[in-house]
Amino acid sequence: MKRKLITGTSLGLLLVVVMAQPAFAQSEVAPASQFVLDNLFIFIAGVLVFFMQAGFALVEAGLTRSKNVANIMMKNLMDMSAGVLAFALVGFGIAFGGAELLGGWFGFGWGITGVEGTVASFGNLTPATFFFFQAAFAATAATIVSGAMAERTKFKSYFVYSFFITALVYPVVLRWTWGGGWLAQLDFPFSDFAGSTIVHATGGWAALMGAIMLGPRIGKYAKDGTPRAIPGHNIPFVVLGAMILFIGWFGFNPGSELAADEFVTGIALKTLLAAAAGAVAAMSVNWALDKKPDVSMAANGLLAGLVAVTAPVGAIETWASLVIGAIGGFIVVFSVKFIDRLKIDDPVGAISVHGVVGTVGTLSIAFFAKYDDAFLGRENAGLFYGGGIDQLKTQLLFVAVHFVFVITTTGLLFLAIKKVIGLRVSEEEELAGLDVMEHGSPGYGFESGRGEFSSSSRSAAGV
Repeated sequence: MKRKLITGTSLGLLLVVVMAQPAFAQSEVAPASQFVLDNLFIFIAGVLVFFMQAGFALVEAGLTRSKNVANIMMKNLMDMSAGVLAFALVGFGIAFGGAELLGGWFGFGWGITGVEGTVASFGNLTPATFFFFQAAFAATAATIVSGAMAERTKFKSYFVYSFFITALVYPVVLRWTWGGGWLAQLDFPFSDFAGSTIVHATGGWAALMGAIMLGPRIGKYAKDGTPRAIPGHNIPFVVLGAMILFIGWFGFNPGSELAADEFVTGIALKTLLAAAAGAVAAMSVNWALDKKPDVSMAANGLLAGLVAVTAPVGAIETWASLVIGAIGGFIVVFSVKFIDRLKIDDPVGAISVHGVVGTVGTLSIAFFAKYDDAFLGRENAGLFYGGGIDQLKTQLLFVAVHFVFVITTTGLLFLAIKKVIGLRVSEEEELAGLDVMEHGSPGYGFESGRGEFSSSSRSAAGV
């Protein structure tokens, strides 16, 4: 009893001290409090963005066949792991290094300069905080490619191109834009607040070139070119993955404010509304066209709404996020069908969600921008607010140059890989499934009574 009394008294005194601490500290450490808060907020936002890797993995796994699920999980694991290393060794220096080449078209620098420092170097952020957040974005750009190339790509080839995209392709785009390069130096600077084009369309257009270089999966198209459905094996994975991505986006967009300030919750609200509008719009359009509300299309509509609002979210009024999100959901339905008719086999719709809708989202700034998002340099820049077409010219220039750069560099990269080590697995490996053929074991351990992977289980697993 005495011990409990002493313990209780001690805890009570400790609680009083802890509760009183902010009152004592408020005046003494106020100048440093915002610095600490900003860095902690961006760190947590970066964690949410890294968590999106799990969402991408689940969406891709669910929309493809069970015989390839381990391969897909491995690719997403390596997108993050190899991507972070590539960005640390090369990419970050290209994007944010001190040396500027060719008038801001390219930059240079090795590694993460000053990463050990605890003094603010990027706005109010330390080098470690800024790198952590940017590395999460780099991994996102790389993993988008995985879905469009699913079920037929050699793992070693995937590993190579994932490394190079994160080390070289994406960082050059970063240099042009967030790195202060030529696009940020125009009279009417570009705007892409959180990366509809910088991140998502980079991954989307790279995915386009990868899917073209690979060709469609066996059995995807009939002899007359008619597309055939190859159903995914796990719709719960798709919805769970989409919801994880949805949650992660509250790190992606609000975190891009790069500060814990009064604008964060407004950005989060616009992100929420755009996602909801995208999901409802995609479901409604698909329901009208196909007479059934397809679950996977609704999930892609959710993601399309998020991708669409990612660029303009810092510059628009709240009502506009509903419109932009709905436009993204509307467009993604027709884009997926159009790409399919072109005989470009994209099992998860990555080209449409990230490439097409990402571009639309970036262009929407030219029409809906009311506020200065720290890139525009002025308010009422949008055409609907009397801003004229100056911003539209900049946004069009940005998306056009970006498209040409990404498809050219990634096309050459995929071609080189195809010639040197091969890009696509053999027909036998594709039919058997990449889990066993590429990684040595199935993704699902369907067991017979003797603890073996039975022939009936193989059939059930699609292998």
